[in-house]
Amino acid sequence: MDHNDPKQLARRLPSPPQPTPSASASKILSTVPPASFYASKPGPPPLPSRKTVGSAHTKTVQPNTPPPVYGKSDGSPFREPQLVEETPITSDLMPGLLPADGVNTGWGPQVDNAWAGTWPASTETWNTESTPWDNSWSQPFGSSSQGPGIDGREKFEEERWWDSTIRDTHKRPGPGVLPPYLADLLHNPEHSLFSVSVERPDFKSPFPPSSQDDDPGPAFQPPSLEDLRYSIPHPNAYYCRKHNGWVLLQWKSSTMLPPLAKSFVPDPETPFPDLMRRKRTTSCVGEGEQPFGQANLTHHFHRYDKAVDALKLDPPLRRSEWEIFIQKKQRRRKVTSLDLNTISLDKMSDDAMEDEAPEEGDLLDLYVCCQCSLYCIVSEVIPGVIPVKYIEEFMRERWDNPPPGRNREESVVSGLETFLVIVENKLWRGESRGITISRPVFQRKIGWSSVVRGIFDHLSFVIAETVTPAGEKDTSITPPDTDPTTAEGRQNSRKLLRFWVEANAWLLDYQRRNMNMLKQYTFARIWVKLDAVRELYQMGIGAHPVQIPRVSKLPAFLEYEPIQRAINALGFTPMTYSTEILGFAYLAQCRCDPRHTAHYFTQFYSVIQAIQEFGDIPPQELQNLVLQERTRNRYTEEDRLRAIAVLGFGRDNLLRLDYEDDIEEEFLVGAWKDCLKRAWRDPKDGAQRLRDANDAFRIVAESRGSVNLWKLWEDATRDGMDPSRAYTFLEAPQELDDVMLMTVFMVRLADQPHQGDRLREALLTIAEARDSARLRGFLETGQDPGELIPTTRPDFPRGLNQLGNTCYLNSLLQYFYTIKELRDAVGPLANMSDKVLEDEKYSDDDLKRHRVGGRLITRREIFRSKKFVSQLASLFYNLEHADEPSVTPTMDLAKLALVTSRDEEDEEAESRGTDSSNDTDATLVEDSQSIGRLANAESGDSVLGKRARDDNAMDVDGEAPKSPVSDSEKNGSSSSKSISSKETTAKNSAQKDDDDTSKKTSLPERKVQTTSDSVMMFGKQHDVSECMDNCMFQIEIALLNFSGLSDPQGKGSLVKRLFYGKLRQRLTPDHRKSRATVTEKQDLFSHLPVNVADTGIDIYDGLSAYFDDLVDYEGGKARMEVSLVELPPLMQIQLQRVQFNRETLQPYKSQAYVKFGEIIYMDRFLDSADPQKKAKSKHIQTVLNARRERLRLLTENKHAPFDTCLDSTLNFLTKQENVMLPQLDDELVAQLNNEQQVLSTEIEGLRSEIARLKEELEELWKDDTTFAYELTSVFIHRGTSPSFGHYFFYSRNLPDKPDEWFKYNDSTVSDILKAEVLADATALTENPYLLVFARKGSEVVHTVKRIAMTADDPKP
Repeated sequence: MDHNDPKQLARRLPSPPQPTPSASASKILSTVPPASFYASKPGPPPLPSRKTVGSAHTKTVQPNTPPPVYGKSDGSPFREPQLVEETPITSDLMPGLLPADGVNTGWGPQVDNAWAGTWPASTETWNTESTPWDNSWSQPFGSSSQGPGIDGREKFEEERWWDSTIRDTHKRPGPGVLPPYLADLLHNPEHSLFSVSVERPDFKSPFPPSSQDDDPGPAFQPPSLEDLRYSIPHPNAYYCRKHNGWVLLQWKSSTMLPPLAKSFVPDPETPFPDLMRRKRTTSCVGEGEQPFGQANLTHHFHRYDKAVDALKLDPPLRRSEWEIFIQKKQRRRKVTSLDLNTISLDKMSDDAMEDEAPEEGDLLDLYVCCQCSLYCIVSEVIPGVIPVKYIEEFMRERWDNPPPGRNREESVVSGLETFLVIVENKLWRGESRGITISRPVFQRKIGWSSVVRGIFDHLSFVIAETVTPAGEKDTSITPPDTDPTTAEGRQNSRKLLRFWVEANAWLLDYQRRNMNMLKQYTFARIWVKLDAVRELYQMGIGAHPVQIPRVSKLPAFLEYEPIQRAINALGFTPMTYSTEILGFAYLAQCRCDPRHTAHYFTQFYSVIQAIQEFGDIPPQELQNLVLQERTRNRYTEEDRLRAIAVLGFGRDNLLRLDYEDDIEEEFLVGAWKDCLKRAWRDPKDGAQRLRDANDAFRIVAESRGSVNLWKLWEDATRDGMDPSRAYTFLEAPQELDDVMLMTVFMVRLADQPHQGDRLREALLTIAEARDSARLRGFLETGQDPGELIPTTRPDFPRGLNQLGNTCYLNSLLQYFYTIKELRDAVGPLANMSDKVLEDEKYSDDDLKRHRVGGRLITRREIFRSKKFVSQLASLFYNLEHADEPSVTPTMDLAKLALVTSRDEEDEEAESRGTDSSNDTDATLVEDSQSIGRLANAESGDSVLGKRARDDNAMDVDGEAPKSPVSDSEKNGSSSSKSISSKETTAKNSAQKDDDDTSKKTSLPERKVQTTSDSVMMFGKQHDVSECMDNCMFQIEIALLNFSGLSDPQGKGSLVKRLFYGKLRQRLTPDHRKSRATVTEKQDLFSHLPVNVADTGIDIYDGLSAYFDDLVDYEGGKARMEVSLVELPPLMQIQLQRVQFNRETLQPYKSQAYVKFGEIIYMDRFLDSADPQKKAKSKHIQTVLNARRERLRLLTENKHAPFDTCLDSTLNFLTKQENVMLPQLDDELVAQLNNEQQVLSTEIEGLRSEIARLKEELEELWKDDTTFAYELTSVFIHRGTSPSFGHYFFYSRNLPDKPDEWFKYNDSTVSDILKAEVLADATALTENPYLLVFARKGSEVVHTVKRIAMTADDPKP
């Protein structure tokens, strides 16, 4: 073949060999030698014919103008590059591009398929015999459903997917992808690849020499046809304009893998697919030569990075010297960016600075189908001569600065054509003269910039400074030497020729895309032809829309990004979604990568869930597949995390330990058995908890790949002992007590001694189910140990036994014990006898020096206070040292805590008169105040809300009192606030001396409420708040120092230092109705109140209502603004739950949920807070409260919800068939419907605005976190009535274990989860009524102090 005569050089598209009609008639393909790779067969073959114009996801639109002609290949003497075989193989056939007519491509019945059964079947008759390569799944298992067409699966392997020994036996290739996803991996789907065919240019003869120096000489030779042929990097290299580079892409059917690179080391986890299986199947798509039809729905490819050496291909991909030089230059540049501290000099020398010729060429990625002989290889982008960044920058310059008379598109084309003219003049005309950049044509078409200079540098043009004849400085650009007799000249020629091809291809594609804007432009002739190869390689790998259809529009659930990631994990693309593809992709991944079966089921199941969440019903085929997988114990990642929690793992869970993969198996077994025991002891949900525990253990065992753990689970589920089996085995009813069970056991053991081990296992199971220490002791010793009292851990807190409806007192005493400084302060006062206390003498001057609760105290109060603290110290000692799980407070301690000194004196006065021998005139003044209360306050608000002091008992665990309503409650005093109630609930104490008090204006007083007495075991019964006040009052008195100087401000008082802060109150009357002036004062406080009336608020909302509120004042309204001046170490927040129903005239307990967390920031409530923020916050809160009130009226009012009422009204009226309703016309019906819609719209709008306002409010204060308090204690009231119920107490294990919490429920102390403390327990009527926060970092709370008591220790 003469390569010099033809005038054109055409490159046609690769044409893989077509499959022969039968194996017997197949031809033996011989290898084409590289020297004769380019044959003379003219013309490229056409693309595969299509039955219709367009595809499943495209449609045709006729252009307004005829498409441009890119070139002609008619008469070309050159054959398109063609794929070759490594060795003659008679059985290797290329897969058909399209399945034959009538081939079933759906989920029809297939051979060797575990899912064969009742799935939708084809009408054709199929051979149901098992295939010779896999007969293990000839019958379905688990279900009669059939899955998508897929073979190569193995039942036992998929059931034991977690077992590494089973996986090592089968050596599966790992995760794979379906053809459409592979097509996207081969090259960016948004980019187009083109096959470039070069036409031989027909230029005029070279320029006549203008001088002797410009004579091109005999060395000049235009590029030959061979040069044009090799200007393309490889026969299977395709051009990408977006990258201005090439991609080598080959696909073929062969049982032999392509030549592998020396450096490639297969990953043991992802070996090559079974070659014997690949030899048996020519193609996964189409019937081909398979006797049983199509075995798989489509291909399943596996990736092997950098596995193929491009130098070993036939023909090889060889880089030119100039490309190798650039690669070396890039490696050297890479060395400069290396961290010399992390890389050795040897590695730098070997990897980055090696100048010798590489042993390997470009390393190509290999994709192999695991079920047939098709494979594909692809390279990274082979860069063009000019880096793409220069091309893009040059385009941007021309786009932004078009010359006069040109639009932007024309400016781009003109500039690149100018480069082509310069190169063509050099290559085909021998033009070696330089070009000066000052020439007007050059400046107009190209210009001069760093980008243009960089392009010429990459083309090896010589850029030099010159002087014009006029003596002006200029820059000349001289073409490089292309002398074919020198190595440098040949390399420069090849580089320019490659650039010429790439620039022509770039221009042709750009012109095609912008033809509408280039209609008036006269193009220079382009000497290449472009043919898109997307459809060709899609057909070759089985990814064409004809083979795997695309959806015309993504369903809503597929637009959800997590679902798209799940689909990608299964190996296909959202656009190719279908029921069949989803099922096939999931099963194929499980088949080829069994190690990650749980991960694939998670992704598969998430798609099914998304379909349901978006309102659709999953197809029946998918429902059947999910059900079948569940029967095979498939689980999701969410199931695994739930299993870990069921076994007790987690910082806030029973084990207080996060789950890690390196946890010992023995520990896991113990956690599982403990979980089983808890299930056995649950009479209500025990069966479900037992199933959950076993499933959880199995899931953890499989996720760890532990054969030992899985065997334990299997044995336990098959013939393990549980309480039901244990009773059956012992032939004993469950109602038998421990004594009778031991008797039955001995009888059965005597009758069946050979069943001794099984009998012991049964009795031990019952012992664990009952948590019977007696039965366990019997099994250990063989003798009945009698009744055993369970022991409590030495380091565990002790409980307090009730003395009779004193559960709230027990909670309070436990709370005091957790406060370290208080515990230490009262400790030395233990065991003080009454005689010692009575002998202490106090002069009148001593009594006058001290005030507690804003008043002087009496000798009687000092005596009873010290007696109370002595009893309290003894109790603290017992809590610290007792071995018993609980201790009992003394009766004296309970009486002193529950009964105040005034009540005691009143009782004595009623019986025999008051004994005031210990009092003086000095002690009897200002005796109307109590600690923590203002003089004008009513007698005591309940911690549950505003209650009269002498209200009925509120701590009765049994029946409710007959008359739980006090007079004050009946008067409705709790429904409206006055200024005095504001002070009362804040527990402000005007603990100032007489002079300071007289200087300040007193706030208005409330009327004294008269209440009836309610007598219990200690006389008058008080609520929790009064009990706390009484205890704190006595502690403060007992700790007074009568021998030293007085402390009138109480700054040295432990109680005030721990519990009391200072606030500022500002009262602003409505000047339109009152002439009163603004009143301001400072007071102490020990509690901050939160009125719990409405739902949907958090702790910040509740406090905001207290710090800015409207109150009754002098017959009108006044604004009460409160701010905090000083903060105490312990912040006590009282949740007032007692509300008053004006219709029933009865108080009730509000069980509304108030959200609170582990941390609260008090910055926003400080007196020193940013005034602008406070003003804005006040405005937002006002609007928020208004919206909440409106929502409450529409949804929670007496007749609410109104939308439901309207709907019921409409239904009632329209169903009246026997009654004539003339007013009921269409207009009324429409009006009722419209009103209902209006209400629903308003309610939804209110809820949205409330959420937005709340978010805006929190965003305003998010950076104010200086004064942080952490939750330490939560007091709980259980019950529906405000007058009786049960109290218990949560305490955080500070400071060492802040994630642990204790529940103090009288004599019982137990561990609980943090989630239980913070949870909404409204349904259980268990509501917080007092929250205690400690200043973060203060370490004022030390919850646990335990020292085991020995026999020699003295007991108090």
